Amino acid sequence: MNSKSSKLLLAALFVAATASAQNLDTVLRQLDTASANFHSAQADMRRDGYAKVVKETTTQCGIIYFERKGSSLEMGAKIAPSATQACSGESAATASGTRTLAYKAGELQMFEPAQNHLTLLHAGSNQAQYESFLTLGFGGSGRDLAKTWDITDQGTEILKDGAKSITTTKLDLVAKDPANRNMFSHITIWVDPVQGVSYKQLFFTPAGDYYTTYFDHVRYNSKINEAAFAIKTDKQTQVDRR
Repeated sequence: MNSKSSKLLLAALFVAATASAQNLDTVLRQLDTASANFHSAQADMRRDGYAKVVKETTTQCGIIYFERKGSSLEMGAKIAPSATQACSGESAATASGTRTLAYKAGELQMFEPAQNHLTLLHAGSNQAQYESFLTLGFGGSGRDLAKTWDITDQGTEILKDGAKSITTTKLDLVAKDPANRNMFSHITIWVDPVQGVSYKQLFFTPAGDYYTTYFDHVRYNSKINEAAFAIKTDKQTQVDRR
């Protein structure tokens, strides 16, 4: 390649990089606005997990919600134990053995009815780390996203939400915290920056495993029936505090 061609290539790459940075800045500003307007989101979900060692994919389904309470964001989910159960939101959420997850006030609760076992995880000083994963792509501001992640804008992509077509922005995230990178080498999210809602997420581990979560039939800023996600224990429930 001669000197003139090299200069033209470098100039083209510079223009592309500048355009990408401008697009990302626009998206982050949109997320700032969306965060101010975000109250809640509820969706059906499906999670496919690929284990590299055994070369197998497992699927879990359920229903999930995110709700802003003051300055805090709460999350609740009901997840069926396997794809042998009905793989659709409400059906999976009421299937036998469905686990319930709840996150609020810095505590993650996971209830497994088959074992009548409740696990309580207190985030403590790791609260910001917990929330950076648990509530990723739902109601967070672009400003906060940029504080936690190094972000690459990978363009737009049309995804389906039921019969609707949603224009999403594909963002690849690398955690700035080395401890987070030890869990996930990078994460890709497909987010509607206008509403601040994620429709697809892909988590990659350093070991080569990856987890893909799809969100469908998203109900934006609708009333959440928190009673449907309530964890019900009894005197025989085994409680594991961590």
